[in-house]
Amino acid sequence: VQLQASGGGLAQPGGSLRLSCAASGSISSTNTMGWYRQAPGKQRELVTSITSGGSTNYAESVKGRFTISRDSGKNAVYLQMNSLEPEDTAVYYCNGRFRTNRYSPFRDYWGQGTLVTVSS
Repeated sequence: VQLQASGGGLAQPGGSLRLSCAASGSISSTNTMGWYRQAPGKQRELVTSITSGGSTNYAESVKGRFTISRDSGKNAVYLQMNSLEPEDTAVYYCNGRFRTNRYSPFRDYWGQGTLVTVSS
C-alpha cells in the first residue's frame, strides 16, 4: 500500500491550502485516514482524522480552520486548511489504517510528507 500526498506549498497568514492524499495498492478495507504534522524541532502530532463512518477528530489548534474529508471509493483523504497561521508551518503526513486482506490486522501506512510553509 502506498500513500501519495500533494498540495503543500507556501501560503500567507490568513490564506488557504488544500492537501490531497490517495492510497493505492492491495487494500481490503480501510479504518481511519488522517493527517499528522511535524514542525522543526517538534514531535509529530495528529492534526485530524476521519473514520470509515465519517466521524472526525481535530486537534484543538486547528478546530474551526481545517476540514478533513474523504472519498472512500478512491481511498483518498483531503485537508482544507483555512485561516493559516505561521504556527501551521510543518511537514504534513498523510496516514491511513488499512488491511490488505480479510485475515490481516489493520496497520498504519504513511505518505512521504508535504511541506506547508505559512509566511508573509
